Amino acid sequence: MDYSDVSTIAAWVTEQGLKGVSESELMTGFCSACRDAGLPLDRGLALMDTLHPVHEGRAFRWDSIEEIQAEFEYGPTISGEAASNWQRSAFYHLWSRNEREIRRRLGFGDPIDFSMLDTIAEAGHTDFVAMMHRFSEAGTIGEMDCFFSHFATKHPEGFSDHDLAILRKLVPVLGLAIKCIALGRIARTIAEVYLGEDAARQVMEGKISRGKSERISAALWFSDLLNYTKISDSVPPEEIIPLLNDYSEAVITAIHESGGNVLKLIGDGVLAIFKGEVPAETCRAALSAESLLREKLITLNAARAADGRATTDVYIGLHIGDVFYGNIGSQDRLDFTVIGPAVNEVSRIASMCRSVDLNLLISSDFAAAIPEEERTALACVGRYALRGVQRAQELYTLDSARLNG
Repeated sequence: MDYSDVSTIAAWVTEQGLKGVSESELMTGFCSACRDAGLPLDRGLALMDTLHPVHEGRAFRWDSIEEIQAEFEYGPTISGEAASNWQRSAFYHLWSRNEREIRRRLGFGDPIDFSMLDTIAEAGHTDFVAMMHRFSEAGTIGEMDCFFSHFATKHPEGFSDHDLAILRKLVPVLGLAIKCIALGRIARTIAEVYLGEDAARQVMEGKISRGKSERISAALWFSDLLNYTKISDSVPPEEIIPLLNDYSEAVITAIHESGGNVLKLIGDGVLAIFKGEVPAETCRAALSAESLLREKLITLNAARAADGRATTDVYIGLHIGDVFYGNIGSQDRLDFTVIGPAVNEVSRIASMCRSVDLNLLISSDFAAAIPEEERTALACVGRYALRGVQRAQELYTLDSARLNG
């Protein structure tokens, strides 16, 4: 492999990074191109931490012969077996000592002193090199502070000095391209976690101008927890966040699994929408989410009660109407949400659950959007004036709705 190949491969990596191909495609293409050009690569791995509520990072692998999982996500490495494996790795050695490179000539008597080296040696690899390229403070996001990679060969003579010189020139280019792609993934993750999937998609598509919105018809969901204030006053402070997380997990997953989008978490309250062209279908989706939530709450409350922890129920208001969906706020602080009278109504309907001692209330507009044959499952609770809403309206519940005792 000569230096003209370096320019060709670097240009290809740069182009693929700009195109935004997946990291695993980039890793596979890079290693294959190096091998085709004469660099004796037989194994490669790259990994980088990320910014994600569940995963600590992502890794990308390549092997010249064996069919392997090209990419995988890994969880926290701060405790247990994961921490032990990390601390025995060549990457930890580099990171903890702030070194850029470490090599083990496995076929020539070097020690097998890092995790995975025994497996690599048993597979017939003769030489191994691991690299770390650390980011500056300005280039660091969360724990994503460096790019790790390692490469191995089965060549009888291992890597030559020329081979290592080639890798030292090319790997930083690979790291930059993977980081570029990872940053795009992080941006999408942050948007989805804090805005919701649909709102995040619209923001990532460029809908970030203040006042930019669309009028949509949607089924609206507003829910909050029964007796949350009383519970939060009676349980230890350190129990409040776990309680909110447990019940938020149940509510949010039920909504998402039924096709809805959560737009707001307001203390113990949740605002969500179910979008669609056919009102009956969006209402069915909202009712499906309510049914699924009740199943989840049975399991959750049983588990919490078994642990001696506080349990509660969820009030839900359902409504349907036209809303404006888009950006509101100031020049430098925007919120992507829904606004309109229907949003105020659904929150007022949910708050009425306390007065009528039911965990579900449905507006007359929502009831009217359900096909007539399905309305038999509804029971009229009565006609009520809602605070801040001009017109009084009949409210409904499901015949199966449980009383809050």
